[in-house]
Parts: sequence; C-alpha cells; structure tokens
Amino acid sequence: MTASATNPKAKAVKKAEKGKQKAEKIFHPDSRKAGQLQRETLRKHKLAQQVAKRGQKQKIQANRYAFFLHEIPSEVPALTLPELHDLVKNVWLTKYDLALQEERASRRKGRAKSSKEDQLEELKKQEAEEYRTGLELPDLLDPHNVGLFRQWDGVDVNYLRVVRFIRICGEFPDVVHVARLGRDKGILLANTQQEVSAETEMDVDSDRKNGLELERTSSTMLGMDEIPS
Repeated sequence: MTASATNPKAKAVKKAEKGKQKAEKIFHPDSRKAGQLQRETLRKHKLAQQVAKRGQKQKIQANRYAFFLHEIPSEVPALTLPELHDLVKNVWLTKYDLALQEERASRRKGRAKSSKEDQLEELKKQEAEEYRTGLELPDLLDPHNVGLFRQWDGVDVNYLRVVRFIRICGEFPDVVHVARLGRDKGILLANTQQEVSAETEMDVDSDRKNGLELERTSSTMLGMDEIPS
C-alpha cells in the first residue's frame, strides 16, 4: 500500500491537481466544445446586460414614483383630477428649472452649452412630450389606492404591483385611463364594481334607446293607419 493511499492530505492534493489540469484544458478553436463555451459565455454576457438594463429601468421608475409619493400632502386623502394635473405641470415638469438656470448662469457669453445643460433640456423635453401624449403614474385620485401607495418604501418597485396605475395627458385633461390594475383585493373589487356599473349604464341606455325606437315606430305606424284611402 502506497503512502498516498493512506494519507488523506495527499489524496486531496492529488485530486486538486487533477481538477486544475482539467480546468486548464485547451480546446481547438473550431471544435464543438469551444463553440459551446463561446455560446455559453455570450449568453451569460447578454443576461448580465439585461439584468443591468432592467436594474437601471427600475431605478428610473422608482425615482419618478417616489417624486410623486413625497409631493402628496400628508393631510390629503387623495387628489382631484385638476390637482393632479397641476402637480404634474407646476411641480414635476419644472423640477429641472433651477439646475438649468444655474448651468446657463455659469456659462460665459458666446460659449457652447455644457453636456449637463443639453441633458437637462432633453430630459425636460421628453417628459413634457410624455405628459402631452400620456403619462402613467399611480392612481392618486382614489383614497384607498393612495393609502397603499404611501406604504411603499420608495425603492422596491415590485411592491407597486399592488397599486393601480392610471394614464393622464395634457391634450385631454378630463380623460383618465386605467393603465394597470392593482393586485390589492380592495382595488380589484373597486374595479369590478366600476365595470358592473358601466355595464348597467350601457344596458339602461340601450333599453332607453330601444324603447324610444319602438315608440317612434309605433307612432309612424299609427300615422300611416290614419292616412285616408
């Protein structure tokens, strides 16, 4: 019996050396194994890029929604639609104004704009266009939804799945669209009740319309019967 067979430490060293030799094995560039390793490396790189991009997107969303979270007065249970538009136009869309003024004031006459000034102007332009065509944000018109929104920590966007989101736009300030249904039971119940109410109103309108058409038809037929032969 050899010394390595009886010495556990020698076995471990020998096993490690074999593993190192296996890890350092070089494959031919045109071999199937080399192609598999290349594809695996490329896949991991793409996944890492997607994760980073998703993280950046979630960070931007968190900053946007946290802005509205901190701008809701604590004593107000919910906003009216005109108040929400005022918040967007006079507070959210003007948040870059001070920084822009400072950049313009620090620029010497005749000098080109700084990259920061260009970036701020572009952000302001993009957000103004987004509000004009349709801005998605938590439903701040409903007290229950506002209560759920206030429980958010301002960081974890996954929590916002329980919150209902709406879409408003500057072109049609009286119109509100539900963009995302919240997963909260209270929100889902309210949505169901609204749908039932809307269907009931449609049925009533349909019945009134049908009754009016029937009345007109009867009047027309009566008029035709009265025509002398």
